[in-house]
Amino acid sequence: MINTESYFFLTLVILFLAILVSTFRVLREYERGVIFLLGRFYKVKGPGLIIVIPVIQQMVRVDLRTVVMDVPTQDVISRDNVSVKVNAVIYFRVIDPQKAIIQVENFLEATSQLSQTTLRSVLGQHELDEMLAERETLNADIQNNLDKQTDAWGIKVSNVEIKHVDLDESMIRAIAKQAEAERERRAKVIHSQGEFEAAEKLADASRILAEQPQALQLRYLQTLTHIAGDKSSTIVFPLPIDLINKLFPEQKTS
Repeated sequence: MINTESYFFLTLVILFLAILVSTFRVLREYERGVIFLLGRFYKVKGPGLIIVIPVIQQMVRVDLRTVVMDVPTQDVISRDNVSVKVNAVIYFRVIDPQKAIIQVENFLEATSQLSQTTLRSVLGQHELDEMLAERETLNADIQNNLDKQTDAWGIKVSNVEIKHVDLDESMIRAIAKQAEAERERRAKVIHSQGEFEAAEKLADASRILAEQPQALQLRYLQTLTHIAGDKSSTIVFPLPIDLINKLFPEQKTS
């Protein structure tokens, strides 16, 4: 039979082993432990094997890896009063575990809420065309705003990407009509520019032909050569008197 002293001794051994096991903690390479001593901040430890004195010290684990967080779809009204739905994704990580635990209650929830309000605030300052065509600029603006505000929490926002800008059907049709009108305008401008350049070239050619009669005669002969290459068996063409006089000066007609 095991007496009372044996039970007591066995209990002490088990308690000692439990305290010994809880004293040693292992932190991975991407983890840090924020240590509190009697409720006051003591230091940040890790990675590797660390010692935490039970009851006197408490540890909070902090993950230093980059967090990929989806920003839920937000209703945004652009500067030109167009309502759109926008969602995004942000990339951030903890660079100061002490601030991330002490300065904010839940840094993940706080960053998520802040990203939603910042997304609406920044995009509301831009027009719809800018949202659709200048994604890189808007991403940088949102990232800079978030990074400044989360710096006090020991968080670094490394990147922000707008994923979708959803429009209603009426706005999509309006944009399609606008794009079609723009294409027609460009086609008309290109056509008019071509007509203008062609008119300039014809004017230059007429001035050259007027100054050089031989050039006009050569052009006339080239035209006849081109006509003679056709499949027609009969060719009727006028023969200028000036051309005959040039070719046969000794037989000028009166």
